[in-house]
Amino acid sequence: MNKLKIGIVVGLLAGAISLSLFIHGASPADQKQGISVVKDDAAGRVDILVDGKPFTSYIHPANVYKPILFPLRSANGSIVTRGYPLEPRAGESKDHPHHTGVWFNYGDVNGIDFWGHSDASKPEDRKKMGAIVHRDVKDTKSGKNRGELEVTADWVMPDGSTILREETEFIFRAAPGLRIVDRITKLTAPDKRAVFNDTKEGALGIRVARSLEQPSKGEGRESGKATGLYLSSEGKTGDEVWGTRGRWVILTGTVENEPVTLAIFDHPKNPGFPTYWHARGYGLFAANPFGWKEFS
Repeated sequence: MNKLKIGIVVGLLAGAISLSLFIHGASPADQKQGISVVKDDAAGRVDILVDGKPFTSYIHPANVYKPILFPLRSANGSIVTRGYPLEPRAGESKDHPHHTGVWFNYGDVNGIDFWGHSDASKPEDRKKMGAIVHRDVKDTKSGKNRGELEVTADWVMPDGSTILREETEFIFRAAPGLRIVDRITKLTAPDKRAVFNDTKEGALGIRVARSLEQPSKGEGRESGKATGLYLSSEGKTGDEVWGTRGRWVILTGTVENEPVTLAIFDHPKNPGFPTYWHARGYGLFAANPFGWKEFS
C-alpha cells in the first residue's frame, strides 16, 4: 500500500489527502476548557466544541449525499458557512444545492459524478451520480489543545457497488481568535481500477456565508452584504484566483460585524503541489489538484 501525505487513488493503490482550513477572527474570552469531540449516536452526528461552545459538527444527512462539517463557526461564534439547503437564512442565494458546509468529493470518478448530487438532481441525471455513504465513527478524542475524529465511508456507484473506501481523520485545534481543521483522507479502491478524470468539480470545498461572497454587479463592499475578497499565495486577487495554482488561498470579509479570514493550505508533499483553486466569487471556495486540463 502506497501512503502519501496527500494522494489520490488510481488502480488499487491508496493515498492520503491532507488539507488544512484556518479561520481567524476576533478573540473571545479564553475559558481554557479544551476541545471536546462528542458523539451523538441517536442524532447521527459528532459535535465539536471549543471551551464548551459549538465550533462545528460532523453530519451525514441522507439528502446531502456526502458527510460534511456543518455549520462552521469562527472563534467568536459567527457562522461562516451558507445555511442553504439545510438551514436556509434570509438573503442567501439558493444556487448549487450540492454546495453544503465543508466537504470532500469529486465530479468524475470512472465517469460518475460525486460532486453535483443533491435532492435537486433530475432523475435522468442520477444514473451518472454517486454518493458518499458514512459507515462508522471509529474513534473520538478530546483534549486541552486538540480534538480528533476518525470516520469511514464508502463511495457508492449508481448500481450500489463501492468504488472507493474512505478513511478520514479530522484534527481540530483552537487558539484565541483562531480555529483550525486538518483533514487527512485515505482512499482505497477495493476491487477495480478507480480513475479521477480531469474536471474542475472538486475536491475539498466550503460554501461560505452570503457576507463572504465577493461583491458583484455593482454591489460595493460598503453595502455590508457581500464583503469577500480572495488572495492567493502567488499574489492573485479576486476573480483572478480561479483556475490558478497556489500554496494557499485566503478569503477575507466580515461576518456579523466580525472581520474573518478563511484560509485553505495545500500540503507541500501533495501530488500536483501547488494545487489549482476552484474559487468562485459567488461563494464556492475549493481546492482541486486534479483538474489540470480544465483549469489551464
